[in-house]
Amino acid sequence: MVSQIREPRTADTAPTGVAIAAHDLRKAYQVGQQSLEILHGISLSVSSGELVAVMGPSGSGKSTLMYCLAGLEAPTGGHVQLAGRPLERLSRADLARMRRTSVGFVFQSYNLIPTLTAAENVALPYLLAGRKPAAGLVEQTLEAVGLAQRATARPPSMSGGEQQRVALARVLAQQPEVIFADEPTGALDTRTGELVLAELRRIAHSPKGCVLVVTHDPSVAAACDRTLFLRDGQLVQELRGASVDVVAATLARLGARSGG
Repeated sequence: MVSQIREPRTADTAPTGVAIAAHDLRKAYQVGQQSLEILHGISLSVSSGELVAVMGPSGSGKSTLMYCLAGLEAPTGGHVQLAGRPLERLSRADLARMRRTSVGFVFQSYNLIPTLTAAENVALPYLLAGRKPAAGLVEQTLEAVGLAQRATARPPSMSGGEQQRVALARVLAQQPEVIFADEPTGALDTRTGELVLAELRRIAHSPKGCVLVVTHDPSVAAACDRTLFLRDGQLVQELRGASVDVVAATLARLGARSGG
């Protein structure tokens, strides 16, 4: 059942404790002699303590939106604030430091180093920053995702689900303020997907946590606090407390309207 449907909240009216905010966000790509705009003036905010899903038909701009909000791509217009900092004011070095400390990513491509063990992959962000993880932190995070017994295994010997959980453990060990997850359960079996989603919920609902998930899966979106829907590069609807069936029906309706 949907407890609330309303227009997306803009950055101008965002409450305190906002972890992600965008105002009039635009993104265009140069295609030959033409400029093709993908995002058309999106405004949104995500507060600390929230788990928020972004959905939309194929080609609606979901991944582009996530990359701009995460500082992985520069928008061509508008403003983005991430973990309390305006991205347009940050240098490349500042953005790199933020990604090592305050922001974490969980992608379908696990980005693990095949020659390193699971434990070494989890500790890698600390090593790249010239620091050591706290005693027991790597072991605790591997245990949190059910991989305590696989600490010495290397990615080539692990299943896709295990590799995804190592990637999640790496983010857990980093202890970021904001996590961006792109289809985090897309390649996983049901049980492993539920475990990953439960861990993302736990992180999001911690006092200083926040998770933004891009997904095609209505069951993932229904487990989130809010679901934001994109169509043709615009934010068109928001659901709170929606069931899997309502989320699926909303996505199907938007897909039919856009031809996606």
